[in-house]
Amino acid sequence: MMVLKTSREIELMDEANRIVHRVLDGIAERIAPGVTTKELDIFAESLIRAAGAVPAFLNYRGFPATLCTSINEVIVHGIPNDQALREGDIVGVDCGVVYKGYYGDAARTFAVGRVTADAARLIAATRRALELAVAAVRPDQRLSDIGHAVQAYVESQGFSVVRDFVGHGIGTSLHEEPQVPNFGEPGRGPKLKPGLVLAIEPMVNAGTSQVEVDADGWTARTRDGSLSAHFEYSVAVTETGARVLGM
Repeated sequence: MMVLKTSREIELMDEANRIVHRVLDGIAERIAPGVTTKELDIFAESLIRAAGAVPAFLNYRGFPATLCTSINEVIVHGIPNDQALREGDIVGVDCGVVYKGYYGDAARTFAVGRVTADAARLIAATRRALELAVAAVRPDQRLSDIGHAVQAYVESQGFSVVRDFVGHGIGTSLHEEPQVPNFGEPGRGPKLKPGLVLAIEPMVNAGTSQVEVDADGWTARTRDGSLSAHFEYSVAVTETGARVLGM
């Protein structure tokens, strides 16, 4: 069942997402060769708790960290560790918080130093896919219009959309209905209604869309070893369109 939020609830979710984006802004300033994802994770947890929030991912279904840090061919759910980032890496950073009982969730993919032109193009295309997905959010549009916008653009750029992982509703739980695929035919599924809040998160691979998960049960990577990028916003449906929360 899709739960519509009140204006007060959306304001609380906006505050939660402001904290998330402060974390991501801070990480953007710290990303560099030689930095470890564990260092980024420690920074994120400290900032989140100082803001009066709680890390949403830490211990969620057993996940052992505050951030998901996904390097190069890792798509999502990478676990922070002591391995140093290297010049030319790309790293997707997904962050979630709980603030006054409401969740915020967003992700960005960062370049570490100078990256290849192909890596830069993948990052730019994934960011643009998210922008197009947000533009598809309007009252009485269909849920599948979001995924169609992502798929059409991504495939036009010669990349593939991950199908094993999707976006989701969000509110007083990290994952609520509905699921929000990044693919599909337009004009299908439930109508979007004001008060619905969605975590929209294109995951885009340079090669195959196929995924494999490591023995840790979390780390999901491209089956062919190609690069992957990930961007995410929490987005509220309003009477006039989309509101990106926390921005």
